[in-house]
Amino acid sequence: MRRHIEFTHLHNFRDLGGYATADGRTVRWGRLYRSDSLSKLAAPDWDRFAELGVRTVIDLRYPWEIERAGRVPDFPGLEYHNLSIEHRPYGQPSLPPTVDPGPYLADRFAEVAEDGTAELRQALALLAAPSPAPTVIHCASGKDRTGLLAALVLALLGVNEPDIVADFALTDLATDRLVADWKESNPDKALTWPAYGRAPAQAMTLFLADLAVRHGSVQEYAMKHLAADPALIAALEANLLEEAETT
Repeated sequence: MRRHIEFTHLHNFRDLGGYATADGRTVRWGRLYRSDSLSKLAAPDWDRFAELGVRTVIDLRYPWEIERAGRVPDFPGLEYHNLSIEHRPYGQPSLPPTVDPGPYLADRFAEVAEDGTAELRQALALLAAPSPAPTVIHCASGKDRTGLLAALVLALLGVNEPDIVADFALTDLATDRLVADWKESNPDKALTWPAYGRAPAQAMTLFLADLAVRHGSVQEYAMKHLAADPALIAALEANLLEEAETT
């Protein structure tokens, strides 16, 4: 199975399937995808997207981002949810070159984890709802907000931390194209932060460590702040896990 799904206008579309869990199961392929903004979907990408059978889209951007850039094109059977998990905007492109991306992004993720509990709770509930059809979670670049939610879901499913961190860092493969997109959309602005569009593993490692220090573990955080009780976890597992193949 392929983790990266190639599109012309989407640069960071990935399948979250295939990761092993602590109890020996694996995350199902073709059930949960993460992406940069689906507002960029257009011919010749539409047919490929339609083939995936997506029926639920969770858009983590601010409403003003959607108003400015658009949203996933509507189609019959689509459930679209805008859950803006970030409450404190910050302008990455205009940061000074001296800002260290790992600690800086980890601090922003910690803010989202504290501020966005209502929206994160809704996202988990949507992912736990009975459905045989795939879901896409996305933000603008499919990196930070999407990476945070993806990390929480994988952790709750029992995926080990090195795999969660490695999944986050895969966005670096799309950085050059994400930077090119930004420059094309902002021809009159200067990109001053060399780390724009990057997903350093350190950022996710520090964020997960911070959750453990503040709350005891990622699971404790999710239980206390996101209402991730045993029933929700069981529903997530039923939707997103399968028994590992034996040889």
